[in-house]
Amino acid sequence: MEKILHITSRQAWCDAQTAGRYEAPSLHSQGFIHCSTREQVIDVANFLFKGQDDLIFLYIDSQMVSAEIRYECLHGGEDLFPHIYATSI
Repeated sequence: MEKILHITSRQAWCDAQTAGRYEAPSLHSQGFIHCSTREQVIDVANFLFKGQDDLIFLYIDSQMVSAEIRYECLHGGEDLFPHIYATSI
C-alpha cells in the first residue's frame, strides 16, 4: 500500500466533508489533483504554501483510488509527482 499526500486548507477539507467529495482547484485548471510522495511533500509545502496557515495533509491510499494515478514531471527536473486524474475524490 503506497500512501501519497495532498496539501489543502482545513476549510476546503471541511467543505468537502459536508459535500461528500473533495475537488481540488487544479481539477478545473489542469484536470488532475496534485499529490506528493512522503519524500517530496515538505519541499512542495515550502515551495507552494510558504507562509500559509491552516493547511493539512491528506494521506491517500493509492490502492483505494479508482481513478488513474500518473507519476509525472510536468515542469522539468527529475522528480516524478503523483497526479490523480479524477473528477473528485
